Amino acid sequence: MKKLFVYLAGLTLLSANAFADDFDYDAFVKAYFDAQVRTQQPNATQNDLEYYLSFLADDVGSQHFPNAPDDSREPDGKAMMRKGMGRYLGVHTEYKAELIDYQYGFNAVSIKHKFSAKGKRSDGSEFSYSKIALDVLELENGKISVIRRYSE
Repeated sequence: MKKLFVYLAGLTLLSANAFADDFDYDAFVKAYFDAQVRTQQPNATQNDLEYYLSFLADDVGSQHFPNAPDDSREPDGKAMMRKGMGRYLGVHTEYKAELIDYQYGFNAVSIKHKFSAKGKRSDGSEFSYSKIALDVLELENGKISVIRRYSE
């Protein structure tokens, strides 16, 4: 039994190292950021949202200070994000974003970006904002398992 445990532990390390060696973080960051930006555009569609969600694990956890301080992974995390983000598709009349910098390490990515938006709320009132944010993404099996957003 002890040999089996050692074998399985070694196999896990080898597969984790293979992921780290073969994973194209640069392409992942660029594709993910593009998908995220597409969901915020004035003409964003359900297809744009589904493409963004394709980067996420089914049980993704999302933390977005100050509104969502809990980063717990939920079995239906992706479904919850689909529902929440779906309510806001197309509310922006204007949206611009710029990738400032990104860093990555073993199964983690940080993305610093700035964005600005204008739009209308459901009550007809207008809003406008501009922010710089740092998103920290934890990866598991090539999918985002936890998102943490820090912004001003």
